[in-house]
Amino acid sequence: MDATYTLSLGDPLEPVRKATAQMLQTRERTFSLEQPFYSDERLFQLDMQEIFHKEWLIAGMTCEIPNKGNFLTLQVGDNPIMVVRGAEGVVHAFHNVCRHRGSRLCTSEKGKVAKLVCPYHQWTYELDGRLLFAGTEMGADFDMSQYALKPVHCKTAGGYIFVSLAEQPPAIDDFLATLAHYMEPYDMENTKVAVQTTLLEKANWKLVIENNRECYHCNGSHPELLNTLLEWDDVNDPRATQAFKDHVAESAARWEAERIPFAHASFGLRNRIVRMPLLKGTVSMTLDGKQGCRKLMGRIKDPDLGSMRILHLPHSWNHCMGDHIIVFTVWPLSAQQTLVTTKWLVHKDAVEGVDYDPEHLRKVWDATNDQDRRLAEENQRGINSSAYQPGPYSQTYEFGVVNFIDWYSERMLHNLGAAPAPYLRQVNE
Repeated sequence: MDATYTLSLGDPLEPVRKATAQMLQTRERTFSLEQPFYSDERLFQLDMQEIFHKEWLIAGMTCEIPNKGNFLTLQVGDNPIMVVRGAEGVVHAFHNVCRHRGSRLCTSEKGKVAKLVCPYHQWTYELDGRLLFAGTEMGADFDMSQYALKPVHCKTAGGYIFVSLAEQPPAIDDFLATLAHYMEPYDMENTKVAVQTTLLEKANWKLVIENNRECYHCNGSHPELLNTLLEWDDVNDPRATQAFKDHVAESAARWEAERIPFAHASFGLRNRIVRMPLLKGTVSMTLDGKQGCRKLMGRIKDPDLGSMRILHLPHSWNHCMGDHIIVFTVWPLSAQQTLVTTKWLVHKDAVEGVDYDPEHLRKVWDATNDQDRRLAEENQRGINSSAYQPGPYSQTYEFGVVNFIDWYSERMLHNLGAAPAPYLRQVNE
């Protein structure tokens, strides 16, 4: 089906686009969204088109593809993507689609190849996407230069790989420069994934993010997490106690002496980096608060670095400690199904069973992720009811949720080409 014929079919989501824009333009800012945003498959398709296909996403970590020919794959909606390490260490991203008849080239989650070879008819591509071989069957006049792999925008910083499917992705370089500075102590090229889990949640992706953006529910739901976590993101939080502020000041003085970045850095509402101390007497997000890995990361000497929290909307949050890093990414599957991937990273020379016990390392967040899954799923079940109507957010305990919905509303309206909502300040960079 050629592009002209595709366009002639019209946009079946056009009525949904108009209704979505109107709901976002007229909604009460400090209330949850209307029911279709959490349950309707057509609006889910719009989320994929206008958010996940246009914003920057974390595809993985550079340590997962350390050498030339290493690749990883991911799925963004209906789009299979591959990320590969090419010549001179350059990281490339492509649509994982052969230019012959559209088969996926890389069919495993990770691997290593000399060239990218389609398993269907053996069309062969260089690691930079150029078509090298299509066989004499294509004829003497076949121009291989016209059939390179279709690229995906790709940037790396601080050990993270970012991709965007947009033709013109939003600006992100200022955040990436800051991220690289804050991640410098960790020497991310010399890390490895010690443990990885994937959890299916029967809930809309926005409910998963909303749940993460507040700790209003923590006291009643997360006993393991609260063994170490202090919920406040900043001393300016109206709930922050003087004892907490003193704890932050003492910790910051230690970090500054070690040249460890810690100050709060924000880029609109999409990105935030801040280092906050953990509960006094604890140094890592483990069940006993002790180091989860004996070998510290990078140039770090003091395990008591608290947790550096990194937010990247629409789909990631992170905790960076002295001994390990935890990376969470959220991948929508349908209006009411979401995958949450968690990766625990340690120094690449740390030895399993000697320097770290995977079960000890993951126990707190295995429990917390499952507790959050149950909360999100019960939230979804209630929202599906005919009795649901948007409810008010707490301006103190749920300000992070308000910020997320502000960001989502602004980006959706912008990407739809609709007028901005009058209640929104400019939240995009």
